[in-house]
Amino acid sequence: MKFIIPSILFLLFLFQGCTTKKTLVTPKVEKQTKISLDTNESVVSEDDSSEFDDEFEEEEIEIYDPLSNYNYLMTTFNDKLFTYLLNPVSKGYAYVTPEIMRTGISNAFHNIKFPIRLVNNLLQGKLQNTSDELERFIVNSTVGIGGLFDPAGTYMHIPAHNEDFGQTLGYYGIGAGFHVVLPLLGPSNVRDIVGLTADAYTSPLQYQSGLEKYKIPENYGQAIGIYGFQKLNENSLYLGAYESLKKDAIDLYPFLRDIYEQKRISDIEE
Repeated sequence: MKFIIPSILFLLFLFQGCTTKKTLVTPKVEKQTKISLDTNESVVSEDDSSEFDDEFEEEEIEIYDPLSNYNYLMTTFNDKLFTYLLNPVSKGYAYVTPEIMRTGISNAFHNIKFPIRLVNNLLQGKLQNTSDELERFIVNSTVGIGGLFDPAGTYMHIPAHNEDFGQTLGYYGIGAGFHVVLPLLGPSNVRDIVGLTADAYTSPLQYQSGLEKYKIPENYGQAIGIYGFQKLNENSLYLGAYESLKKDAIDLYPFLRDIYEQKRISDIEE
């Protein structure tokens, strides 16, 4: 495992200088569902499409995409998996599980992943954000009953600052590298794959051999099960959001690719 990050970093710098790039303008979406899956906000809003358009419309980005053929195939695979497996199961789960319970579970997952946000805000020198995250974790873990509720945000108005190691690398000027669609996980790029690998060491929900006493899962099977349940619960809170997003796509893969890369640029610039 210790050789994975250096190897991927080498690939990142190798491909960063390649010249075969596509300059793209993200297509304007007439109606866009705003999705916030990695926060404790369990709300899907359809009234701020103009804000979405203002953020992404007409902004040119360069995307290096040498794996486009593979990415098309993996996008199709992920789309079918979502449509015919995850979505139907999520609907059944939502039918038998009250929304207030699903929201509490989502809040608890967000609270548990506090070390990722703490470390990356600290690495970026965002001391106020680091303080906010620490205060949110203490309040929500105690008054919020293990993070099931969010009194820090609801009553104390302390904002969450969602930072990961991919954003940290981007903050220090590391380019995205080439675009990659991951099985089950969806759109990504070389920089964010490095970020996922690094964040696995700080996440209590990711199993790492040798760090068992700091982790909730005791093996990779348990880690996969926890991740699957987390995604199921998240998706149950946003039923219909993915369909609303993709119905405006003429070609699904480049549409999702461009939205992902634009969002990551926006996340890094915040």
